[in-house]
Amino acid sequence: MATYSVAVIVGSLRKESFSLKIAKALEKLAHPSLTFDIVTLGGLSFYNQDLEATPPADWVAFRDRVRKADAVLFVTPEYNRSVPGVLKNAIDVGSRPYGKSAFDGKPAGIISNSPGAIGAFGANHHLRQSLTFLNMPILQQPEAYIGGIGDAFDDKGDLVKDSLREFLTKYLAAFAAWVAQQKK
Repeated sequence: MATYSVAVIVGSLRKESFSLKIAKALEKLAHPSLTFDIVTLGGLSFYNQDLEATPPADWVAFRDRVRKADAVLFVTPEYNRSVPGVLKNAIDVGSRPYGKSAFDGKPAGIISNSPGAIGAFGANHHLRQSLTFLNMPILQQPEAYIGGIGDAFDDKGDLVKDSLREFLTKYLAAFAAWVAQQKK
């Protein structure tokens, strides 16, 4: 069985964010064909085209991590029915300069989450628009909108909600199959 590396981009800066907890849970539940590189965005400076002649080291490091991955999995909360600014900035940094996008052609998946019932539906679909433009084939089914995330983890950050563990395991199996299909 082939093994694929996955950059798991966490769309939240908060150290106790649900998105980061989900990313860490995914690592523990990983399908045998997937290895994960959890990418947090706290040190990524704002995109400014004026700096492209000599890009900042943090941009270069981020772009390299994405380029090295076979696929990208985005784990994000929802801010104002969209993605957090830090995630949009990461997409801008990784997709530039024009014609040299680190994301180009990489299979992608999206897991959105919220303490509310809608499960960050708006962020998930807004992100899909950007990824389509970036030429990233996106896993369509199963969709991953995780609502009511507030009681899914214990005080140590471990996943304790069995129904979510089961769903994430199935999602990862589908994502692994999707990546393998796209990488043929």
